[in-house]
Formats: sequence, C-alpha cells, structure tokens
Amino acid sequence: MKCLLLALSVALVCGTQDMGIPQPMEDLDIQKVAGTWYSVAMAASDLSLLSTQSAPLRLYVQELRPTAQGDLEIMVHRWEGERCVEKKILAKRTECAGKFNIDYLEEDRLTVLDTDYKNFLFVCVEHAAAPARSRACQYLARTPEVDQVAMEQFGQALRLLSIHIHIILTPAQAEERCPV
Repeated sequence: MKCLLLALSVALVCGTQDMGIPQPMEDLDIQKVAGTWYSVAMAASDLSLLSTQSAPLRLYVQELRPTAQGDLEIMVHRWEGERCVEKKILAKRTECAGKFNIDYLEEDRLTVLDTDYKNFLFVCVEHAAAPARSRACQYLARTPEVDQVAMEQFGQALRLLSIHIHIILTPAQAEERCPV
C-alpha cells in the first residue's frame, strides 16, 4: 500500500511539472510553414525578454525558410541600439517534427505549438539553462491583421504554459519592416 501511494505521488508530481512544458506539433509539415509571417503578439515568462525595443527576444519574424536538410531558417528583424538589423536564426531539426534546437542567446529550443499553415503559427523559444529558465512565445500570422479566434487560442496556450506577460502588436507594428 505504501508503495502504491508513493508511486501515485511521484506520478502526480511528474504530471504537474510536465504541464508547463510546451508540447510540440508532432505532425508538422515544415514545407507548409515556408513564406512570409508577421509577429502579431508576443509573450514571455520574464518581462526583460520583451520589455524594450532592443530586448533579447523582441524579434519580428519576417520569413521562414525550410532547408533541404529539414532545418528551418528564420529571418527576423530586431533593434540593436538605434538601428534595425536583419538576422538569420538557424533552427536545427530534432527527431520530433515540431522541435528545433537553436543557438541564439545560448543553446535554446524552439517549439512549434500549433499552426493551420494558412493563417497562424504559435511558437515558443525556451531557454532551459539553470538558474534562469525562461520562455518567450509568439503568435505569427500570414497577414498583419489580428484574428480574434487565433488570439484566444494563443491566450489559452499561454495560460497552460504559465506565461502571463503579453504584448499585443497593432497591425501597424506587425507590418513594420524596418530598413536594414
């Protein structure tokens, strides 16, 4: 009986911890995400990741390009000092279709949570190194317009991930393409 109670306790603790880990889209077709995307909303577990124009994860996604090796090139714009620069982030495929390893700030993981390929894409970047575990997520859209249904789905995903800091971009901000 004691063993049964111990086993149930361990299972409950492990199950509770897994709720905060983003679950990747296991049947992701990387070729279908190719093309232009707009950053419509951003959220982070740590305000410093997004709070200023040049914050480390305040990235404006411009385009996703699958590679022949199954990796994903992510073209982004970000502010560095007083100027906007274009960056290319290489997301290296893993055994799971919706998970990629990236080397942006340090060794991080990019997870595709959900997409319908035509309208929205939800992604999260997780920095798992101790002690500063953090996560930032974005709602990307094919147009700079905010889709209310997709925004509600994004909000629900963030609640499951225990992320409470949201930044919603206006259509003009989402459409913003700074000169590089």
